[in-house]
Amino acid sequence: MYNYPAEIHIPDADSSVEDAESEPTTPIPSRLSSDEERPARNHSPVHEESQQQLPTIDQLQQQTRIDLPEDKNMADFVTPPTPGAPPSTFKDDDLHEQSLDDPPSKIPTNQKNGIPPNTLSPRDQEYADETMLRGIHAFFNNNFNEAEVAFRSQSDEDPLYALGLGTMAFIKDGESSEDAITQLTATFQFATAQIDAASAKKPLKDTVSHYLTNLMGTNTTGLPTNTSPLSHEAMEKKPDFMSNGALRAHVIRSECCLLMAMVYLSQESAVGYLKAGLNLRRAYSSYSLVWQEYKRMGQEFNTFMDKNTISAIQFGIGSVHLVLSSLPPKILKIISAFGWNADKHLGFALLQLCMDGQRIRSPLAAMMLLMYYVTLMTYCPQILTRVMLQPAIEVLLEAQKTFPNSALFLYFAGRISRLSRNIPLSQQSFLYTYKVSQGAAWAETTVGHLATHEMALNCVVDLDWASAALRTVELQGRYGSAAFNKYFYGTCMEMLGNRSEAILAFAETTTLFGSKKSQEEQFVAHRITFFEKSGYQDMDIFLPGFEILYLWNLFPSMQKAELQECLDHVEATLSIIYKREKKEYQIRTFELMPDIPPPDYYDQRAILLLIKAHILNCLGQSNDAIAHLNWIVDHKDRITYSTWVLPYTYWESGVVSWYTGGLKRARSLWEQALACTGYDFEYRLAIKLNLAVHHAIDIGVPETPSRSKFKGHTSFGRKRLPVAEESSQDINTTASTVANTAPTEN
Repeated sequence: MYNYPAEIHIPDADSSVEDAESEPTTPIPSRLSSDEERPARNHSPVHEESQQQLPTIDQLQQQTRIDLPEDKNMADFVTPPTPGAPPSTFKDDDLHEQSLDDPPSKIPTNQKNGIPPNTLSPRDQEYADETMLRGIHAFFNNNFNEAEVAFRSQSDEDPLYALGLGTMAFIKDGESSEDAITQLTATFQFATAQIDAASAKKPLKDTVSHYLTNLMGTNTTGLPTNTSPLSHEAMEKKPDFMSNGALRAHVIRSECCLLMAMVYLSQESAVGYLKAGLNLRRAYSSYSLVWQEYKRMGQEFNTFMDKNTISAIQFGIGSVHLVLSSLPPKILKIISAFGWNADKHLGFALLQLCMDGQRIRSPLAAMMLLMYYVTLMTYCPQILTRVMLQPAIEVLLEAQKTFPNSALFLYFAGRISRLSRNIPLSQQSFLYTYKVSQGAAWAETTVGHLATHEMALNCVVDLDWASAALRTVELQGRYGSAAFNKYFYGTCMEMLGNRSEAILAFAETTTLFGSKKSQEEQFVAHRITFFEKSGYQDMDIFLPGFEILYLWNLFPSMQKAELQECLDHVEATLSIIYKREKKEYQIRTFELMPDIPPPDYYDQRAILLLIKAHILNCLGQSNDAIAHLNWIVDHKDRITYSTWVLPYTYWESGVVSWYTGGLKRARSLWEQALACTGYDFEYRLAIKLNLAVHHAIDIGVPETPSRSKFKGHTSFGRKRLPVAEESSQDINTTASTVANTAPTEN
């Protein structure tokens, strides 16, 4: 049997957390062996997929790095995709006109009469950017006020400094996007005006040639392939490249769009995904233009372009590829912005190059990689933690060589520790992050509140509902959704047995919803309506705290003792449902046509059985979960209110198959779940399913062919098929093919 994360080892964890005042150490689990990379297979009948040679972790990681000599043009080593044709769902000027209800942008106050072009040479620009580099170092060394002063010192003269303020707003806002979008939009237009001032727009004939060549070619994975470096003779004639200032402004403008896209993606709404698509396309189009100029420069690129702009290209193109590669088709269809498939390995390689360069964007590249690893492991801990934990820690350790006490990197250390099931070390990291944020106006309301939120989740993982409630009260009205925070507080009270306080909190939650609900708030609204249907009389057979633990993927972070305690609690609640049903059915044995309806606890039982199956998976007892998942699927028509349960059951069934060796069956179940629509957290589960399916594809798990392709001839509306001669050999061959391609039950 496969015992999931319990085998991961964190050395010296206990000794490092006894002194709460000491600085936390970075979690360093032992390196996972190739045998631990995937679930253990059972040894009964040999599975088709178990006969394949699947890649190891080391082999997968080797695809994410490229060795680039410092004096070589990276365009000779990598070929990113072209932006693709504009989608028909929006016009190219929509972003500039802010037609999607964005806050109005503004040009710096001292530049109302026109922005001059940037005429600095590459070397002069690198010297001028030293102040920006010092500001970045101050920011990641917890000197937030000093960093803000540095960024503001030239924010009206240089769009890069304005971008520094926009990046601070991006990190600060979290789910509240208004300030970040306002600052980033202003910087976008500032950079655009600087481009216009330099007359740096690309000639129309070059743009048409670029799109025609790539539309007619076979390039499906990269930036322009038709652009070649200029010859030595052409270089001697001093070719007319775009000025370094114009290229720099292009990447600044693109970076604004990239950060705005990430803000909109975090909103988890259809409108947010559409706005993200608008911004990603605009960002990648400008990156593509700069890439072409960079490639034309050949090995003389250092003569015409400053090193910070080259680093920005690596950061931007790499980030776009990582972001897009993690999104499922359901969301990409809404975005509808690209005509190519993202290449996550290219994204890893470019961001790693950016990190290694030690320029202005290097710590941001480290943050992007950590955000990618941590987010994906949080979405899909049961499948991806074993693959991504080690590279995430390597990136963290590399970043902490330069910024050993950075609160931002310690935040990621806390997240990684929780994913490693080391809650004491995680709590210490978040506590230190909180302490260093105090006293700095920007950090106290940003990093401090974020750390408090994460500490509340750690308390829930430890089943310390009282501490979680206290930390949630601290955040009320200060961080996150006010409605969800109040509901979470009520949930903690219910788990503590204080039902009257819980009901009051649930009632107050309904007054805190805004005009537009997030996915979390939609779920909370549906849940409170469900409670109110029975007048809160069914709370004894409901565990709202465990429901949050399940939907927020926190059970895999628990130790075995806490998991067993949760399992006992779930079984006790299921026994209450059984006793209620027995009592209500007894009435129907001696009373003819009673006034009360027959018991209907299908929703409550289904949720509890799903949670139980998940806990059994976390305990390594996947075979014991099969009966519970089958009950949910068998009674899916009776589960009328909690519609999210069925697609999550398909997900959990795929995990059972994965852990018991049925990798092909697991992929089939996850793809089946992707077809479900119209339920709470639909986009969130779609991302999780997409990540699991793509991981299965990466390690060579084959697709299960559809049965529809083996159907017989159509009658074209006629009642009877025409008589056709078919040999028995052909019939036997078709039957054999169907049998061999049907999903394997394990």
